[in-house]
Amino acid sequence: MTTGELTWFKSSYSSGGDGDCVEVALTPGTVHVRDSKDRQGGRLALSPASWADFLAHARRQG
Repeated sequence: MTTGELTWFKSSYSSGGDGDCVEVALTPGTVHVRDSKDRQGGRLALSPASWADFLAHARRQG
């Protein structure tokens, strides 16, 4: 699967109005992350464990 074939989504917590959020696409074994303001820009490809660690850290930071 290429990144062009991914199904991207934003969090339901996203304000959505000003574009200050990331979009995520899930595939088996990889979580893809991109900036919603620059969809053609750089992207991260993380393991599910790394993504879970990131989310846990973000929640702790409030």
